[in-house]
Amino acid sequence: MKSVVYLDNSATTRPCEAAINNITFALSQEWGNPSSLHDMGFKAQMLVDNTRKTVASTLKCREDEVYFVGSGTEGNNTAIFGAAYSRQKRGKKIITTSIEHPSVLEPFKKLESEGFEVVYLKPQEDGVISVEDLKNAIDKNTVLVSMMLVNNETGAIQPVKAAAKIIKEVGAPALLHCDGVQAFGKIPINVAELGADLFTASAHKIHGPKGIGLLYIKKGVTIKPLVVGGGQEKNMRSGTESVPLIYGLKGAIESLGNINEKLKAQTELWFYAKQTLLDTGIITINSADNALPYILNVSVEGYRSETLLHFLEAEGVYVSSGSACAKGEGSYVLREMGLARNRVDSALRISFCHDNTKEDIDTLKEAIISATQKLRRSTK
Repeated sequence: MKSVVYLDNSATTRPCEAAINNITFALSQEWGNPSSLHDMGFKAQMLVDNTRKTVASTLKCREDEVYFVGSGTEGNNTAIFGAAYSRQKRGKKIITTSIEHPSVLEPFKKLESEGFEVVYLKPQEDGVISVEDLKNAIDKNTVLVSMMLVNNETGAIQPVKAAAKIIKEVGAPALLHCDGVQAFGKIPINVAELGADLFTASAHKIHGPKGIGLLYIKKGVTIKPLVVGGGQEKNMRSGTESVPLIYGLKGAIESLGNINEKLKAQTELWFYAKQTLLDTGIITINSADNALPYILNVSVEGYRSETLLHFLEAEGVYVSSGSACAKGEGSYVLREMGLARNRVDSALRISFCHDNTKEDIDTLKEAIISATQKLRRSTK
């Protein structure tokens, strides 16, 4: 059987052993309803509470500021709609960027159709939003600013702290929401220092299970819930908690180890990957040098992304052409950065986890060279 080189970790990651073990334990041993007022319910609730404590420790926040949701998408939707509807009497201006994940852009489009004034900030050539553009956009009518911490296609790190500072300086009534899905577990995060009022993350991006995400809501901040019913998660997200998935998240977080040490090692691998691919002479790098070193966006000009993906898959190498949610439609993120059409159409997103090695990069390089040679021969 051909060995697999998996370099699509921004789409999803392989569940770690600790996450799987925790899920299995909760499913088979502590399967009570955490809302039940008996011993089985209490034991299930303890698993939820212990996970909440672990998340709070990771984000450097209070335990009662952590809420569990069904995904990063649900967390983003809850934060955005909840904030906009709760603050609309103070103003109707809301701000985001044109390079956000669809789970942010689509809620903003809906709010725009409902009468909110939406500002979409475009990135600079390096994929980063200009602080000057933030200063020009945020005013006293602004009630929400939503900005991802790390872009899911290029790894560009966005100026979230600067946005928080500007909101404060202007005296805007805005809440600051940060989509931290690609940052959580990869860089140290202190939500208070970041200045975020709302912060979202997802378990399956850090070797946890799919179907569970988290939402940080700063103490004192009130937003309207999307899901109502039995009042679980302090009325913010009704519905019986998925204890196995929540406890799986705990296992994934605890398996991260020292985030700073992992980041250092990953930075070394990122630069090795960049130079190795540049040495082919056929690849252009789209990610900036100061991007998160878990994502490297490149273009193999002259070869369409989707075609290359299938050739690489045949070699046992898995990458993507951009966000998994784009489903092959091409990268709007790269277009917004001003990249030429041929670079956008030939873009590949290579995304790493701490299991990847230099040998994986060497295999990727040879697979790309082989794919382009086969494609050239087929067009002669």
